[in-house]
Amino acid sequence: MKEIELFYLSHCPYCRNAMNAIDELTRENSAYSTIGIKWIEESEEPLIANSYDYYNVPTVFYEGKKLYEAKPSHSYDVIKENLKKAFDEVLG
Repeated sequence: MKEIELFYLSHCPYCRNAMNAIDELTRENSAYSTIGIKWIEESEEPLIANSYDYYNVPTVFYEGKKLYEAKPSHSYDVIKENLKKAFDEVLG
């Protein structure tokens, strides 16, 4: 199974948007549900988080490559669109 790493903070509204977008995307396309997600709460796992190059959350990595890093201006639709692109890249 292919697996992404998703860095988030539990109190982050953009991360909540990402979680909702992932739920919506997997309902829209069952192929996305075949991608495993390793959820990494950066404040609970700082050693792991600090070993990756990113600043904002949510951020998605696959095989060490950053596929998406949210920006504070990203709306729900922008987050969903970028997560879809990341999932499509993982599925190849």
